[in-house]
Amino acid sequence: MQLKPQHRRSRHSLWVCIPVLSAFLPVSAEVGNPRVNQIGYLPHSVKIASYKTAEAKPQAWQLKKNGKLIARGKTSIRALDPSSGDQLQQIDFSTVTATGSGFTITVGANTSQAFAISPDVFRAPLYDALKYFYHNRSGIAIETQFTGGGLTSFVPNSQWARAGGHINHGKNQGDYKVPCWTGTCQYTLDVPKGWYDAGDHGKYVVNGGISVWTLLNMFERGLYWGTIARLADGQLNIPESANGIPDLLDEVRWELEFMLAMQVPADAAKAGMVHHKIHDVAWTGLPLLPDQDPQPRALVPPSTAATLNLAATAAQAARIWRALDPAFSARCLQAAKSAWDAAVLHPSDLYRGGYDTGGGAYDDDKVSDDFYWAAVELFLTTNDSRYLPTIDAYTISRTDFNWANTELAGLMSLATVVQPATASRRAVAQQKVTAIAQQHLATQSASGYSAPLALSEYEWGSNSGVTNKLMLMGLAYNFSRNHKYADGVTKGMDYLLGRNTFSTSFVTGEGTKTVKYPHHRFWAGVLNPEFPFAPPGALSGGPNSGLHDPVAKVQLAACVAKPATCWMDDINAYAVNEITINWNAPLAWLLDFQNDVASQTTAARMNGK
Repeated sequence: MQLKPQHRRSRHSLWVCIPVLSAFLPVSAEVGNPRVNQIGYLPHSVKIASYKTAEAKPQAWQLKKNGKLIARGKTSIRALDPSSGDQLQQIDFSTVTATGSGFTITVGANTSQAFAISPDVFRAPLYDALKYFYHNRSGIAIETQFTGGGLTSFVPNSQWARAGGHINHGKNQGDYKVPCWTGTCQYTLDVPKGWYDAGDHGKYVVNGGISVWTLLNMFERGLYWGTIARLADGQLNIPESANGIPDLLDEVRWELEFMLAMQVPADAAKAGMVHHKIHDVAWTGLPLLPDQDPQPRALVPPSTAATLNLAATAAQAARIWRALDPAFSARCLQAAKSAWDAAVLHPSDLYRGGYDTGGGAYDDDKVSDDFYWAAVELFLTTNDSRYLPTIDAYTISRTDFNWANTELAGLMSLATVVQPATASRRAVAQQKVTAIAQQHLATQSASGYSAPLALSEYEWGSNSGVTNKLMLMGLAYNFSRNHKYADGVTKGMDYLLGRNTFSTSFVTGEGTKTVKYPHHRFWAGVLNPEFPFAPPGALSGGPNSGLHDPVAKVQLAACVAKPATCWMDDINAYAVNEITINWNAPLAWLLDFQNDVASQTTAARMNGK
């Protein structure tokens, strides 16, 4: 169903700096209504707030900065948001370019949360989102001095420091000499690095793969279409800062080293294949420090999907590190080629579960998309024509992507990386990305809160469905310079950061009213005061009408008809409130994109209208 207001208010109905305003009719006051992006807005970008109301007619609104009137206008006529059931009026204050903090919007007795308008509004949140990965490293102590965000986006604090997890110390069995699951192989592997996947301590190649790809695509988008200065050496406050390598790449390498170590040894059966995952052989509870995990760990058998994830991301890494670290680049390329060859020999080693008693399944029984993705990355890196038949025979059919559906990762790389050998295919890929982005704009326009989700798409990790679709819009803007795609990104970010039915930012610490209790074994202060709460920058999974956990199933049983309301901020409601690497990676991508948009001049921005 499409949201169809009967009247569209022109921006000319907004007046700026009017000192006198007639009285509003008194109604019951609600803080956080209108719903706004609680971080804030860019001065020369679209600015929308959503007002939940029973009133049908347009109403007067005021924009104030620390109590001083800045602008006023009329809301749009009321319309239904189908996914939440909310009756909404929209407030468009895009023409306001005043900057600063302490802005609020008032309608009658109701007032929004405070927000900023600034070209720097997304800068600190970018570094917060990227810090998520250091905090979730396996195999290394998290030191106090590195617990703060990049460029001091938030200050270090010893509460987030911890001992290195899973390094075979004491009762912690660790990730050195990890055996295969009983009865599946005879060797062991050392796999201490990588990022803990989500709220648990598992490490999964297929989810690591899409996360690595997203962050490296972020780097390549900056390299070819924006800037990589924000991701440079010394920006992220990590142990590798000041080593001459961009900090983003140092962080990604921690996960890549894990994925490389998961490859089957050259002298073993199925050499070159990659183990699907490693985790505890039985589930642990909350709270739990990684170094206190007493469960034995085991390697799950190799899969074609995991193998192609390594082929794709190692090939991507090989071209990025070519000039920065030739030895590491060569190692990645060799691993990518051997993984490709192994996957060709074993195309039907599909993971359908069976080793999931202590970790997520991540089962994947379709790998044609993974073959396409890996072929694209290998061709972009090598210009070897042997990968072209796989690329040219594949038909793109999906309009979204995730760890299990990766064809668009290949398409987006083909569209992003600029080199003469791929010019014609790149042009076709850019057209396809833009066409898909246009579809998402249409879906977004049907949502009163600008979420680019159909009613059926409020599922596990729905917020990552939002972020991944916004990435396509961002690339469409880079390729076309049509500002409607950049506006689509901005509106979608508004949804994640507070312009939603909960009037809550889904990102920890980013806004006035934010998620506080994500599902995480260490950031579990709500369960035990000896554990910390989450630092800023972690994206909650978001509304999920599937209600796959016992807490959500009971507490949210009535939400299903209004799927956007199927969320709660509860550490035990993992189906709606988990956090994970493949959700934070696109969040960081988008925050970097928004910083690029912010760097445009007023004239350039407005000339695109």
